[in-house]
Amino acid sequence: MTPVNLLLVDDHEIVRAGLRMLFSAEPDVRIVGEAASGREAIEQVAKLAPDVVLMDVAMPDMNGIEATKRIKEMSPQVAVLALTMHEDEEYFFEMLSAGASGYVPKRAAPDDLLSAIRVVSHGEVFIYPSMARLLVKDFLRRAEDTTPPDTELLTPREHEVLACIADGQTNREIAEQLVISVKTVDRHRENIMRKLNLHNRVELVRYAIEKGLIPIGSDG
Repeated sequence: MTPVNLLLVDDHEIVRAGLRMLFSAEPDVRIVGEAASGREAIEQVAKLAPDVVLMDVAMPDMNGIEATKRIKEMSPQVAVLALTMHEDEEYFFEMLSAGASGYVPKRAAPDDLLSAIRVVSHGEVFIYPSMARLLVKDFLRRAEDTTPPDTELLTPREHEVLACIADGQTNREIAEQLVISVKTVDRHRENIMRKLNLHNRVELVRYAIEKGLIPIGSDG
């Protein structure tokens, strides 16, 4: 079994000592070097060509985010795994954007950290469960943000036409009520169906009720 060549990056000697002790019992993990700052980490990557960099985020001189970005630009084949006390969204997403392949909080169990190192060494991604929830929340938030609200899809006139259609009025009745031509009503109906991805009157009525355009049980 070829061991994973690992570079430890943390500005606290006691943390690096604890990691050395942890990995010493693992035959498939070999520490090839250490660094106490982001700038030193970049130099060590260029010199040692590790498989994985275990990177702290908050460090003096150059933080782990900037160091990760430069390492990935210089050596894209090197996997960077964040090991940090920070579990907030800002650091998490900035590290992923910089090119990190994984994110593990320092409170994680040793077995989780070892699993993460093995996973990212194979070109895969490891996200600690508590951080994965942030990823899901962000995805859902982005999905909502990129979907325009239905109320913004229709013009005020189209809202009026939709309410009349859902209320059971014919095109001619709608035209008379809104003082527009039947042809214009037809055009509004087509636009409404297209914008809302609706296909028949039943769907129109359901939509109108859900949006409060007509009350349930309305008798016109």
